[in-house]
Amino acid sequence: MSPVRNGEKLPIYNRLRVLRAERGISRAELATMVDVNPQTIGALERGDHYPSLDLAFRICDVFGLPVEAVFSRKPFAPLSTSVYGDREDRR
Repeated sequence: MSPVRNGEKLPIYNRLRVLRAERGISRAELATMVDVNPQTIGALERGDHYPSLDLAFRICDVFGLPVEAVFSRKPFAPLSTSVYGDREDRR
């Protein structure tokens, strides 16, 4: 990967929606846990907003996961792919 040029923004992908669903946590509940507005959680999930480093750490603490398990510069593969393998592998 090349270095980021001044002013260039790279996307930040996340697994917030999946992690919330797995744990039965609503947007409002997560927002309360990390001290932000519920709309902020929605914006993060949609990719409309990127978290500060502090907020990313607070979110990761809630889920007990490292930052790279929740946030990434590359899209996450569907969890079904990691569990069941690629469709091509199953043929």
